This record gives sequence, structure tokens and C-alpha cells, in this order.
Amino acid sequence: MRDFDIAIIGSGFAGSLLAMIARRLDYSVILLERGRHPRFAIGESTSPLANLLLEELARRYDLPRLLPFTSYGLWQRTYPQVVCGLKRGFTFFHHEPGKPWCALPDRSNQLAVAASPCDELADTHWLRADVDQFFVHEAIALGAEYQDETLLTEAEPSTDNDMTLRGERHGSSFAVRARFVIDATGPRGFLSRTLGLREASFPDYPATETLFSHFRGVRRCDRMDAFRVEGTPPYPLDDAALHHVFPGGWMWILRFNNGVTSAGVALTRAAAEELKLSEGESTWPRFLRRFPTVEEQFAEAEAVEPFRYSPALAYRCSVAAGQGWALLPSAAAFVDPLFSTGIPLTLLGIERLSRLLEDTRGGNVVGQGLRDYGRITLEEADWVARYIGTCYAAMPCFDRFVALSHFYFAAASFAEMARRLGQPQLARCFLAGDDPGFRAGVEWCAGNIGAPKEDESFRRKVAEAIAPRNIAGLHDPEKRNWYEVDLSDVVRGAAKLALTQERLREIIDTAPWAQTKL
Repeated sequence: MRDFDIAIIGSGFAGSLLAMIARRLDYSVILLERGRHPRFAIGESTSPLANLLLEELARRYDLPRLLPFTSYGLWQRTYPQVVCGLKRGFTFFHHEPGKPWCALPDRSNQLAVAASPCDELADTHWLRADVDQFFVHEAIALGAEYQDETLLTEAEPSTDNDMTLRGERHGSSFAVRARFVIDATGPRGFLSRTLGLREASFPDYPATETLFSHFRGVRRCDRMDAFRVEGTPPYPLDDAALHHVFPGGWMWILRFNNGVTSAGVALTRAAAEELKLSEGESTWPRFLRRFPTVEEQFAEAEAVEPFRYSPALAYRCSVAAGQGWALLPSAAAFVDPLFSTGIPLTLLGIERLSRLLEDTRGGNVVGQGLRDYGRITLEEADWVARYIGTCYAAMPCFDRFVALSHFYFAAASFAEMARRLGQPQLARCFLAGDDPGFRAGVEWCAGNIGAPKEDESFRRKVAEAIAPRNIAGLHDPEKRNWYEVDLSDVVRGAAKLALTQERLREIIDTAPWAQTKL
């Protein structure tokens, strides 16, 4: 039996990052892994908020080697051997089953929202096999003890608020005792199973299934005649988290710079059963045939990883923390990869747990702070599920889906800017979950998805609800669903950020993250 201050189960980027932070706070740490690196993992696309959170954590806890992971340009110069992809924004194309896609003159069947003004400052897609391996090596270098190929079978809490973990490694029995245990193993992970934590559900999110893999040979849309559009989009539309949206679900396409593309579908249960998604790889051609232009895009594609099928995409644990233990957000709940919410939610959880470790250095992580962490983690997951469930309901009617997407882009851009300006108190909760007016707007839309299409009250309601956080020029009909990064929009919304326009111009003129002229 060996004793540690903290045991972290799961050595993906999140578990390894938390191990680094705990070591910087002088905790003894053991990092436990069932498999070994490099290994396949899903959850690959970042966002401006995710990169800003990682940057803040790296600076606060003296982890300078992680800073290059916060923007594409710096990453390429510093760690070109760690594979990633260029993500300039979020691209959406709306498809109808059985019909080829072609751009409508008013761009009403597409949406492009830029997340950065240039490649240098762009977000990234993470090839998790590479990124996770890098992070675990960093944790080891900072003094975390690492044990891979460890099969844990028991978790025994004690009356002293510590926990004993038992299992085996390489045929020998294995046991450690820790004052605090953190589960970073993902949905239905180790502590959920071993402690018998009840699984709950998201009442406002439809049952969904997924099928995904990695491919080579996926054609770029901008090299296909079907996807040619008039005008110059705000960024190359393939250099993004690209979404093909259709009634009953959507498809993601994420490109890495080594020629590999991550692609998969998330379907409602009814759509999945109709396509027999559970049959795995044999379903893939059947899905592609339903959407001729997507089929053309994948005509020469070849899977380089086994297809993975998940019969239940969403997961929610009934509790996220207890005496002497906590689940990271990725282990406590998962909703859907739509809008790339997974990594920022996980980093918000790491930020909160790290503050608890700071506050309780030398003692046990117990009390109200830990209870608040568990409550907020599940409240944010519930709110994301409510929002994304509403987006699923709108997928048959793309103009409604576009309008709903503005809730996400308004909240995300506002939260990012508030943090960059040193005012995180303006956006404490993910997706503005603590804003009654914002939430009321989503709830109204959820109840009016099926209203007559010509009813303009839907668009007006969205515009009213996002107005206090809309600093990105969203919902402007003259932009016709193409939104570039325009800091003039931010300046016009200075009062929403508790600043004058003059002061905000001064900040932007000297900010390294701006790199654009007003």
C-alpha cells in the first residue's frame, strides 16, 4: 500500500493536465491508466474559449510548455511533430435526403461563423493520440507517478475521507491510498461503476447514437463543384469544424494536418434505427447514399481506424462529487459534440477543481466548495443538453437552426472577450446558463420550433434574447449567414462589457490577440 495526496484515474489530456497542476501545488500525485499511449480518443475540436482557458491555466500554474497548444501558428512553430488541424471557425451545410447540395443565392442553406481573424491565432483540432501522449509525458516530467496498463477493480472510501484503490498491473496486485481521487475516465467511468453511482438522463435531449472513424482521402468542399459559393467566405470553409446538417442529425468533419480526417454522424434514435446504425461499418455507405454530395465527398475516402459505434451518445451521472472524490465534467456527463462544447466544459471543471486544490493545500478537499463543484458541473451539463436538444428539433428547418446557433455564438464570444478583458465575472457560467433572459429565450424557442415558418417572431425573439451578449454582429440579415471576426462589432458593444468604446479601442490597439485593424 502506497499513499498519495491525489490519485487521478485516466491519463487523457484532462487527467494529465490536472496532474501537472497538482504537482505545481506540491501535491504528491499518481496518474493511473488502463491502457497505454498513444491511443485513439474522441473529443478533438477546440474553441476560442477552450484555448483561452488552457492559456490561463498554463500561466497561473507555471506550465509554459502548454502555451503553444493555444493557437495554431504557435503550435506549428513549436511542436510540429504533434498532429493537429486548423480550425478557423464553424461551417454548416444543410442537406435534404436524396438531393444534391448546391448553394442558394441567399446562402440560406449554409452558415459560416469565424472564430479567429487569421491562421496564426486560429483554434485547432487535436489528434488526441498525439496530444494526450504529450500531456502525460509533461505530467511525468513534473513528478507525477504514472502507472499504465493498470486494471482497477475496487474503490474503498474510509472514514478519514481518503480512498483506497485496488486492482492489478501486469499480473500483480496493485493498491494505493489517496486523500483525494479524481476520475478522468469519461462517461460511465471507473468511479461511476465502482461506487454504484446512479445514471440519470437529460429529459430535454433526444436519444442519440453515433458512428465514427478516422479517414484518408476525404475531399475538401472547396475543391468540389457542388460546394462552390459566390463571394469570398470569412475563412476557407473546410478549415473549420464542418457540419453537414439534415433532419434527424448531423455529421462532423475535422481535418488534421497529416492528411487524416475525423468524421462521424450523430443521429436521433429514430434515424439511427432506420439506417441500422448499430451494424457499424456496413451502415456507412448506406448513410452516404442518402446524401449524394456527401457521398461524392467520401468517394475516395478510406477508414484508417476501426469504426466505433455508440448506442447511447449522451450520459449523465446523478452526482459529480462526494467525500474525497470528484468526477471531471467529461466523466460526470456528456451531451453531444455539436458546437464543440466538450473541451471547454472539461477545462472549466479543471479550473474549478484547481482552485479548490489551491484553497485546501495541506488539507482534505471537502466541504461546500466540493459540493458547489459537483452542482455546477451537472447544472451546466443539463443546460447544454437543453440547448442542443432544441437545436436537434430545429434541424429539419435550417433557418430556425441558424437562429438557434446564435445563442451559442453570442454566449461563447462574449465569454471569451470578458476573460480577455480581465472581467470573467461577466460570464461565470457556460453558455450564459446564469442569465434568466438568455435562458428564457432558449425556452421560448424550444416551445415554438413548430410555429409557422413565416412567423418572424422566432427571429425577433432570438435577437432580443442574445442582444445583451451579442458583440459579434450576429443576426444581421445583411451578412447572409457569413460572419467574419470584426472587432468593430465588439467596440460597438463596449457597454455590454462595462467599458467605453474609447477604452476598448485602446485595449484592442495594443492587444496581442487582436492583430486586426479597427
